[in-house]
Amino acid sequence: MKHLYTYITFSILLVLYVSAYGTGVSKPKPAKPNIVLILVDDMGFSDIGAYGSEIPTPNLDKLANNGVRFTQFYNTSRCCPTRAALQSGVYPHQAGVGSMNGNLGIPAYQGYLNKNIITIAEGLKTQGYTTLMSGKWHIGNTLEQWPGARGYDKYFALIGGTSHQFYPHPYKLAEINFFVKNGQKLESYTTDKKPDSYYLTDEFTDQALGFLDETKNTNKPFFLFTAYNAPHFPIQARKEDIEKYKGKYMQGWDVVRTERYKRLVNMGVIRPEWKLSPRDTLIPGWDQLRQTEKEAWDLKMAVYAAMIDRLDYNIGRILAKLTELGVDKNTYIFFLSDNGASHEYAFSAKSQTPEAASLVKPLTADNPQSYVSYEYNWANVSNTPFRSFKHWEHEGGISTPFIAYAPGKIQAGGLVPAPAHVIDIQPTIFDLAGVKYPQTYKGNTLISQEGISFKSALDGKEWKGNDIIFWEHQGNRAVRQGDWKIVSFYPENKWELYNIKEDRTELHNLASSNPAKLQELINLYNAWARRAGVVEWETLVKKTP
Repeated sequence: MKHLYTYITFSILLVLYVSAYGTGVSKPKPAKPNIVLILVDDMGFSDIGAYGSEIPTPNLDKLANNGVRFTQFYNTSRCCPTRAALQSGVYPHQAGVGSMNGNLGIPAYQGYLNKNIITIAEGLKTQGYTTLMSGKWHIGNTLEQWPGARGYDKYFALIGGTSHQFYPHPYKLAEINFFVKNGQKLESYTTDKKPDSYYLTDEFTDQALGFLDETKNTNKPFFLFTAYNAPHFPIQARKEDIEKYKGKYMQGWDVVRTERYKRLVNMGVIRPEWKLSPRDTLIPGWDQLRQTEKEAWDLKMAVYAAMIDRLDYNIGRILAKLTELGVDKNTYIFFLSDNGASHEYAFSAKSQTPEAASLVKPLTADNPQSYVSYEYNWANVSNTPFRSFKHWEHEGGISTPFIAYAPGKIQAGGLVPAPAHVIDIQPTIFDLAGVKYPQTYKGNTLISQEGISFKSALDGKEWKGNDIIFWEHQGNRAVRQGDWKIVSFYPENKWELYNIKEDRTELHNLASSNPAKLQELINLYNAWARRAGVVEWETLVKKTP
């Protein structure tokens, strides 16, 4: 019995000692999470199932149902500025991409990332991350502006804005629409004959999966940025994918918009008091069309739906690779679009380079060599329930689906209604990875981050979002502060005022009835524009040859 008492006493003392002083053996730090960021191009707010679409997107829906959906997440309304803001955590003008990737002779409009910001990849490398990129870059054309110069260890990138899906020839600007891989320009990539199985969305995924395979034995966390060019025009899809959707849009755009709107309300993604915006005035009623016109428009939307279908399939391939590598339980996945759906009319053969023009056959959407877009008519559906399109700052141009997924880390099925913006992505990723944002980098003084981390929202905690967000793109402007938003079209430049809490579809302009609030927000915009280096677009247009 005496020995028992001695043993118990010793055990108690040992427990007390360990509690006070530890064992002397340090515990291993939790593994830093892997991060996968998926960006698609020109996809509207309601184009995937988790945001009301009739297009089946089971892989994205899985991420949404087992992660969180943000219901008021914003981009910058255009590809280059969104990519700059996403990479840098500051507004695009501050990063050097106030317009597009052409240099307009002013630092805020130089058309490529400046040295006063760091990219997501550059920040993550300070914490030992392997950084990978596959897809569209579009924020710097020369070698010193390519992904490798901005922190990416391995990359396969379309440097310019768009490409054919089956034959990746430059569509117009041959000097920027080329492909690079790991520091080398792929000189013959746009002229080499491709196998019949080639499809650019698949190729971007193949490259991404290859990079992931190379991380197997590194014992390092990784960041993968996959930036698909789809569903940017030209709308081109595999025939077997198109066949799934042909005939399904013969009911017309008004019916499809209404059904999407109802699903969005039922899901809780939008509020029922936000009424569906009217069909855009440039779009005819479906019953005004001839039968042949209806069939042509049905085919265009079938091709677009097939592109979304193929995107979802490829996202499924990435998910499967994460599982195969055994890292799926320690990976955050984010998904969004760079702007609202595009109203743009695709260039005709006459506007192509000679090489590209030779590939443009009869403009029928199910011809792999066609070069068409789906224009205002279906883009209006993609942006349901909002007004306007890519390039403009009304909600249709700037609203994106945003999904965050991490099994065991993010509570499943949540909706985050607080306003968020692409400038918040870098701070959030740095927060997850333990990156401390530096004041200087490689001898350059950095601009402070404008975005804020939404990690607390991912952790299931209250997150209030951004109190104020600003937009300017080629003269189109907006400010959102709390429940209020002002917005204007260029060149009219007349400010409109909306109560976004009550009227997010922007149907009731309150500018004349609330001039004090209007002026308050105008003053905020003017102060931000001076701080961010915004130049009046009219001035830039006159300067540009």
